[in-house]
Amino acid sequence: MSRTTPAARPDHKAPPHQDEEERLRELGYQPVLARRMGGFGNFAISFSVISVLSGCMTLYGFGLGTGGPSVMLWGWAGVGLFVLCVGLALAEVTSAYPTSGALYYMADRLGGRRWGWYTGWLNLLGLLGAIAGIDYGAALFTGAFLNLQFGFVPTPGSTFLIFLAILLLHAVLNLFGVRLVSVLNSISVWWHLAGVAVIVGALAFVPDRHQSVSFVFTEFVNDTGWANPLYVAAIGLLLAQYTFSGYDASAHLSEETSNASVSAAKGIVRAIWASWIAGFALLAGLTFAIQDYAAVQGSATGVPPAQIFLDALGSGGATALLLVVIVAQIFCGNAEVAAASRMVFAFSRDNALPGSALWRKVSGRTQTPVPAVWLSVAAAGVLALPSLWSATAYGAVTAINVIGITPAYAIPIYLRLRAGDRFQPGPWSLGRWGKPVGWVAVGWVAVVTVLFCLPQKSPVTIDSMNYAVIALAVVLVLASVWWYAARRSYGTPSAYGNAREQADIAEGIV
Repeated sequence: MSRTTPAARPDHKAPPHQDEEERLRELGYQPVLARRMGGFGNFAISFSVISVLSGCMTLYGFGLGTGGPSVMLWGWAGVGLFVLCVGLALAEVTSAYPTSGALYYMADRLGGRRWGWYTGWLNLLGLLGAIAGIDYGAALFTGAFLNLQFGFVPTPGSTFLIFLAILLLHAVLNLFGVRLVSVLNSISVWWHLAGVAVIVGALAFVPDRHQSVSFVFTEFVNDTGWANPLYVAAIGLLLAQYTFSGYDASAHLSEETSNASVSAAKGIVRAIWASWIAGFALLAGLTFAIQDYAAVQGSATGVPPAQIFLDALGSGGATALLLVVIVAQIFCGNAEVAAASRMVFAFSRDNALPGSALWRKVSGRTQTPVPAVWLSVAAAGVLALPSLWSATAYGAVTAINVIGITPAYAIPIYLRLRAGDRFQPGPWSLGRWGKPVGWVAVGWVAVVTVLFCLPQKSPVTIDSMNYAVIALAVVLVLASVWWYAARRSYGTPSAYGNAREQADIAEGIV
């Protein structure tokens, strides 16, 4: 399916107020999803997926031993700045290509079919890893809540069952249509902001004792087994980088967003800077409130923040704050399932997945890609299976999210830079700042992709190895093998599509 890429087409740029349905047809797709999400809802889904009450909380224990307070706080500040550059550069490309396929569609149009193919598979790996990481984290916190409230002792098996129940809940919620998803995400924004304020406020005013400023911002802790402090600090950046991911959700929901060429781009950027501020406050609040560092690390609840709540506020206060966190994590996982299912739908619409004819089907009643929702949660369940026998598997699942999705962010940015002046921006543009910001973004992604493929514990054993490398290798091999089977049928449509493509899409509405 050879064609000229739109980067070189003079008519590619859309008028600022062009009808979004017409714009989608111009990009080659027949609108089949319901455009019922506004600008705030689009921002809300990325903010909910980033979810500082999920990422910061679930990896807080990881951060305690991998650099400690200083790496968590300064790492958050530094990583947030670089991620903002990535988000700005990605938002510019999103404005030019507002489709559910998002990253892989951008790469395909700017670089060609193979660029799109591998970007899509990396993006899909990252999104599925994110569902697994978010919902398994919610299961861990639910286990800690049950431990405090009822004396329940979490085990790998019981935690996995809770995880499966949460996955099922998210699948069901996503079957009711994008309007419900949008409403839940809007509630999620205020729940997150209020939750951070309540947690930080309670930890600031209730405990009689707090850690010193020097401890919070300079204390370095290394429980990894590695001797090099720079290596440990670099690995410790996983907490921040994992939390700052998933903002491509705004792009994946662009076919369901009004004025998507502007709203989706703004949604990405706003979600990052709002999370940057809220996350720093949360991490500082937690760390100042630590009463016994060793007790927090070895908490019987299995969740270090729960022990901080317990030591600082007592059982009643800890239980209440855990509920705040768990609800936020459930909001987060629900938003991520929405984003991942739209990616599955879009990738299948272009015949990239085995069984694409099934996964691209859309419910005529709710205009939701129902099979794509079920595939997303099922695949996330499989990714989390190693947690049944490996204590370090959760760290690997979060790393899978980072090394899958982060390179997928950088590829369309790099291709936009390579296109130079041939790239025709959409209504939302960085102007002359596009190139310098883009190169900073690409450089940062190259660094973190290498970092999070590295082993996190020493000595490296079967139990402590970083399984993210294996997951990445499996996906790349699968993508390479499947390319030769599907390369004749895979491809994004030419402008306005063709009769066969439009008929296939219409047939998928059931």
